[in-house]
Amino acid sequence: MTLMTTPPVDQEDEEMLVPHTDIVEGPQPMEVSQVEPANTNENQQVEEPQIMKFTWTIENFSRLNTKKHYSDIFVVGGYKWRILIFPKGNNVDHLSMYLDVADSSALPYGWSRYAQFSLAVVNQVHHKYSIRKDTQHQFNARESDWGFTPFMPLSDLYDPSKGYIVNDTVVVEAEVVVRKILDYWSYDSKKETGFVGLKNQGATCYMNSLLQTLYHIPYFRKAVYHMPTTENDMPIGSIPLALQSLFYKLQYNDTSVATKELTKSFGWDTYDSFMQHDVQELNRVLCEKLEDKMKGTVVEGTIQKLFEGHHMNYIECINVDYKSTRKESFYDLQLDVKGCRDVYASFDKYVEVERLEGDNKYHAEEHGLQDAKKGVLFIEFPPVLQLQLKRFEYDFMRDTMVKINDRYEFPLQLDLDREDRKYLSPDADTSVRNLYTLHSVLVHSGGVHGGHYYAFIRPTLSDQWYKFDDERVTKEDMKRALEEQYGGEEELPQTNPGFNNTPFKFTKYSNAYMLVYIRESDKDKIICNVDEKDIAEHLKIRLKKEQEEEDDKRRYKAQAHLYTIIKVARDEDLLEQIGKDIYFDLVDHDKVRSFRIQKQTPFNDFKEELAKEFGIPVQYQRYWIWAKRQNHTYRPNRPLTPQEEAQPVGQLRDMSNKAHNAELKLFLEVGCGPDLRPIPPPDKTREDIMLFFKLYDPEKGELRYVGRLLVKLSGKPIEYIAKLNQMAGFAPDEEIELYEEIKFEPCVMCEHLDKRCSFRLSQIEDGDIICFQKPLPIASEEACQYPDVPSFLEYVHNRQIVHFRSLERPKEDDFCLELSKIHTYDDVVERVAHKIGLDDPSKIRLTSHNCYSQQPKPQPIKYRGVETLSEMLVHYNQTSDILYYEVLDIPLPELQGLKNLKVAFHHATKDEVVIHNIRLPKQSTIGDVIDELKTKVELSHPNAELRLLEVFYHKIYKIFPPSEKIENINDQYWTLRAEEQVQNFGEPFFLVIHEGETLAEVKLRIQKKLQVSDEEFSKWKFAFMSLGQPEYLQDSDIVFKRFQRRDVYGAWEQYLGLEHSDTSPRRTYVNQNRNTFEKPVKIYN
Repeated sequence: MTLMTTPPVDQEDEEMLVPHTDIVEGPQPMEVSQVEPANTNENQQVEEPQIMKFTWTIENFSRLNTKKHYSDIFVVGGYKWRILIFPKGNNVDHLSMYLDVADSSALPYGWSRYAQFSLAVVNQVHHKYSIRKDTQHQFNARESDWGFTPFMPLSDLYDPSKGYIVNDTVVVEAEVVVRKILDYWSYDSKKETGFVGLKNQGATCYMNSLLQTLYHIPYFRKAVYHMPTTENDMPIGSIPLALQSLFYKLQYNDTSVATKELTKSFGWDTYDSFMQHDVQELNRVLCEKLEDKMKGTVVEGTIQKLFEGHHMNYIECINVDYKSTRKESFYDLQLDVKGCRDVYASFDKYVEVERLEGDNKYHAEEHGLQDAKKGVLFIEFPPVLQLQLKRFEYDFMRDTMVKINDRYEFPLQLDLDREDRKYLSPDADTSVRNLYTLHSVLVHSGGVHGGHYYAFIRPTLSDQWYKFDDERVTKEDMKRALEEQYGGEEELPQTNPGFNNTPFKFTKYSNAYMLVYIRESDKDKIICNVDEKDIAEHLKIRLKKEQEEEDDKRRYKAQAHLYTIIKVARDEDLLEQIGKDIYFDLVDHDKVRSFRIQKQTPFNDFKEELAKEFGIPVQYQRYWIWAKRQNHTYRPNRPLTPQEEAQPVGQLRDMSNKAHNAELKLFLEVGCGPDLRPIPPPDKTREDIMLFFKLYDPEKGELRYVGRLLVKLSGKPIEYIAKLNQMAGFAPDEEIELYEEIKFEPCVMCEHLDKRCSFRLSQIEDGDIICFQKPLPIASEEACQYPDVPSFLEYVHNRQIVHFRSLERPKEDDFCLELSKIHTYDDVVERVAHKIGLDDPSKIRLTSHNCYSQQPKPQPIKYRGVETLSEMLVHYNQTSDILYYEVLDIPLPELQGLKNLKVAFHHATKDEVVIHNIRLPKQSTIGDVIDELKTKVELSHPNAELRLLEVFYHKIYKIFPPSEKIENINDQYWTLRAEEQVQNFGEPFFLVIHEGETLAEVKLRIQKKLQVSDEEFSKWKFAFMSLGQPEYLQDSDIVFKRFQRRDVYGAWEQYLGLEHSDTSPRRTYVNQNRNTFEKPVKIYN
């Protein structure tokens, strides 16, 4: 996974680098079960993988008061490792956990080591609920630790009822497999393989593997190049142009390619790029979008030609001549992995015939109920066959999503005409030979909670495979691309062959997730030649220009060590900036003239160049070096000496700048004659200091720069009053007040200056800033908001423009207000209420902004829950300028005595979901919520009963009992869903079930009792209902065994449920593989 240098975001399950630190906390008790390492030579090539499982027991966990906490060191493969955790989260509300190279600071230059590893927090009550995440990484000096910033929610970790913390003890496990070291940094993908990789934006490895696969289908690439675009299009606003640009760079660049233009063209923001999605879902969404964009162009229909196949759903009666068929198209096929040894077994299962007989007979129109066969057969397969392997499924027993890591084989050549074309319909074209060759294997490495994607591809269908892993492309053999991606278990070689050791086996978490096959008879058409003539001229011109600019930047960077950047500030810059762009200090150096000068150039030669540039003769120029003071201000410190001016500029830079950052910052002092023409600056002795002056006008609330003076240290400010009045345009004897601007961070320090005290006694020195103003009459002081310099500078320092957005429209600014960072909660809501014309400010509720997700925080700010505006705007170590507001129907203090729940109501018969806000006293129960909801929703029938479920990322976690109190329900991360309970037909009733009685026998009695016709009853299914979950029964099942004798009947009672059979067609586009922690992929443009 690529290094991430942006701040951590609230994303799910992606590796995130944290900076290395040398601070090591005290050791904790732990257990270690270790494979004996080889030698400890850091530079050895570890040919055979070395593995170890490490257990770390952390006691007194809740009392840990350090930001970071390290385990003891353990050794795997001859290398020292340790676990690093952030007990309170690394700027996220999750536990953060990483694998760290323990001795990274002591390793030789250029060291590197590769490891596959998993990290886990053990559930000490139910081990099956332990949270484990897997990844792999090439560790090096820049990336010496790697892991998961959002490992698991802190709310779950610290909740004793969840089982992760028991007796204030947390148990952490790590499994580490060390493999052969690769020379990571010096590796050149283009030179070694002829191909380049794609940069990872944070969590876009799933997208990179898919894009590489599509790019290496030349027919697809050619079609993308032929999509009409113009020179006026912008890549960030055009998916076709962004994809053309990306493919062009993959074809002609020498280094890895960025994908930001493409994701911006999707309408994604930074947050989307940090959300890991499902590669299969992105494939479908992207192809649908391209299919739409290709309509009406020369390449219309390309997606269908490449990927579209057809199959036939059929029901055929056995005893009468009746057959029902329905033709459907597909772009990819989802194949079962569980219970199937290989692709052929999955296809066998796909076309498996279901018998409809006995009580499950098929109603064949005029023929009535008939025994029948139901199944699927293929009419035609596409030239490019995409097989999605169902590696993720919901485990009802464990009540969670699981990844299927079982061994699953796939052939190099796939013959779908095998066994007398058993997969094909009799109507299929017999002239087409359905023999396929494997083109790509997309791999998912990790577990259900996240991981990493990469792809093995053979672009020309030769014997040479390549691994595309984000930026890195490597040559691989066939075994690596095929057999090693089957999944299953791997057995490590014994380290002590002389002993009768049990072989160490571990599950292979890296396995094939998607396969792409190309039909042999179409391969010449699909693996076609794509060259520059396929690329629009405007695209070539645009991209060649981009490439030239990149080359110039690279050249500029490569030569940077030969040059010094000299930034020269002048009086003109201070006049331009002070009071407009800046108020504190003197100048923003990023906005002054800069010069790129070769380091060996004598400084005197540079002065000649400036004389031409600024029209100031060399003899009139005097240069001052800037210095950063201890109080973090930046001021001119001293003039350059003649000896220094004789030196090369590079030597001057090194002398003046301890940070060695290639910049030399100077202030150019020039004397000014009566006619405003430049004259030589006055001579400066040790008794002279240069001061800068700012003038404040309290009536206008304006601050501006008025000039500088060379004054005597022994002199007093009162001696210079006439000169200052002249600079300000005041009368010579005007009374003025003087203040020294001392510092502004973390708070403003601006002190009154005694006019009768010498500059030396007042500790005034070169580069100091004196602010002055006319004193205000006492009567005017009350009318003036900021009557003096200190109050004005305090106001400017705390001034904050806040963008307010309605919580209902969180992407759009409604209005802006100028506020102060020290404004209280009441100040802020009063200003907002006044702005929107609301009489009662207590009805305003504010919500802070999440800087990482660019969304409102889940929880609003409580009434007077923060002291100041500053606290409202801070999100971890980031400061925002956005607040969200909403207008309540009752005052917020009153509302806080109530519990507000957002409930999503799913209608029983309509395909709609409506969000309802339910507000009740905190002591209320779930039953009260349901009663309230019934008054707001439309039910399928008057007696329908509702139930309330807890849902997280599309997964049901809990059904609430009606008696549960609502006060402790956490709806911050969980969705509350209300739905009608599964209904019996007719009124509920008791039925005596006899021991040994089968479902078939029970059904006869139920049909008779309810008086349902044979035709209608044939469509009904029967399920054993327990804890709200249906388990469908077969006619031969003994019903009595499912039930337990009970005297008490309550909400969790087991019962026999009846429902109509689902006769809707098989939906080929339903994604059963999506990780439960992923959000749907959306392309907005």
